[in-house]
Amino acid sequence: MEHVPVLLNEVIKILDLHPGEFFIDGTLGGGGHAAEIFRKISPKGTLLGIDWDKTTIEKAQKNISAISKSESLISKLVLISDNYKNIPMILKEKKLGKADGVLLDLGFSSEQLTDSGRGFSFLRDEPLFMTYSKETKPAYRVLSEESESNLKQIIREFGEERFASRIARAIKKNLPILNSGKLAAVVAGAVPGNYERGRIHPATRTFQAIRIFVNRELENLKIFLGEVPSILNPGARLAVISFHSLEDRIVKNRFRELKTEGLAELLTKKPMIAEAGEIRGNPRSRSAKLRAIKIL
Repeated sequence: MEHVPVLLNEVIKILDLHPGEFFIDGTLGGGGHAAEIFRKISPKGTLLGIDWDKTTIEKAQKNISAISKSESLISKLVLISDNYKNIPMILKEKKLGKADGVLLDLGFSSEQLTDSGRGFSFLRDEPLFMTYSKETKPAYRVLSEESESNLKQIIREFGEERFASRIARAIKKNLPILNSGKLAAVVAGAVPGNYERGRIHPATRTFQAIRIFVNRELENLKIFLGEVPSILNPGARLAVISFHSLEDRIVKNRFRELKTEGLAELLTKKPMIAEAGEIRGNPRSRSAKLRAIKIL
């Protein structure tokens, strides 16, 4: 499945890209956003692309390089497999200095959902890893090693799931759970038959919660946002696309803090969302929210 970058036009407009700038795509994915950013800042600009998932780096390299006509342009493209929370360290190691802008797209790509074989989706029966990195403890071990009480807290806090207690109890009763199909079935069997009136799959929130916990997604976001002033030049733009309320709340609150401290200007007083046409062509964009600031 081809990954379609969400809110692409809105991102490019809000980032206000100029030739010769140094930009960072901290969540490279399939390279859809990065390719357009690279095109806008070329020929003298530099793009640093980062992704925790090593398998996406090669695909992104091909997508971005397709717009480059010379080796001199390719040399301005730096792709690294790492977590975006480590951007300050990466900038120091690569001697790149502060950036003129950063983009984070916090959603996982279509390829990760459908082709990764790592159990991200409850619609496919795959080994239950739910990890972007091989160094991360897989989800099946989390289900086995965490207590029922801890599982309940994880599902309630990170999935905002009101049936967290039932689900945690069912998970512990049905161990081992080594694949995504079994987990989805266990969750579905633990909640009422009219769950959310059929609007979403019964396992949606539980899968989200476990994925967030396994990969420390909210913790990583908070770490990065705390480092923003140290990695961006005055006038630099930071744009973040979130896909659920937990992420959006963290971004909104941190951006407001930076504004209050006199360190940033809000470029989006309210989050930008996808228009109807984009949602029809790319349903996952329905839940996307874009917030941006300009560093003062």
